[in-house]
Amino acid sequence: MSERTGDTRARIKQVALELFTEQGYEQTSLREIAERLGVTKAALYYHFKSKEEIVSSFVEERVAAMADLAEWVRSQPPSPETRRKFIDRYAHELQSAAFHSLMRFFQENQPALKGTKVGEAMRTQMFALVEVLAGPDAAPIDRMRTAYAVFVLHSSWFLLRDAEITDAERSAAALEIALELVDPPAK
Repeated sequence: MSERTGDTRARIKQVALELFTEQGYEQTSLREIAERLGVTKAALYYHFKSKEEIVSSFVEERVAAMADLAEWVRSQPPSPETRRKFIDRYAHELQSAAFHSLMRFFQENQPALKGTKVGEAMRTQMFALVEVLAGPDAAPIDRMRTAYAVFVLHSSWFLLRDAEITDAERSAAALEIALELVDPPAK
C-alpha cells in the first residue's frame, strides 16, 4: 500500500469515526462520509466497501494494540508492580486523542455493535487482557478488581462529563483509582 493510500485510508477512518460519534453509526451513510471528505462515493468505495469495513479497520487496530499489551504482561513477572506498570501504560495510551475518539464511538454506538464480529472481538480481547493481567490463579475478587481497574480508565471519559474537570484531572483521578484497585493497601 502506498503512503498516499495509507494517508487516505487514515483520513477516511478519522472522518467516519467523527461522524459515527456525532450522528451515530446507524444514522451515518457512506455518502455523508464521502461528502465530508470532499470525494465521490466511488473514491471512498475504492478504500472501504462498507461502514462495517471502516469500523473493522479501527477496531482491529485497537484489538492488536490490546493484544500487544497482553503479550507485554505475559513477558513480565506476575506481581503488583507489573499490574501497576500496565495500568500506568494503559492510562497513558488512553489519553491519546485517537483513543479518546474511539472510546466515545464505542460508548455512543453500543447497540449498533452488539452481536457484530468487531464488537465481539473487542469484548473478547478485553476479557483476555484482564485475565492475563489478573493472573491465572487469581481469586475472583482479584479478577474483579483488575476488571474494574481497566473499566475505571475507560469510563472516566463518559462518567465525568463535568465541564469544570479537565482531561488531565479526569485521567489523574481514574489512574489513582485504578492503581488502588490493582494493588489495594494491605489490611
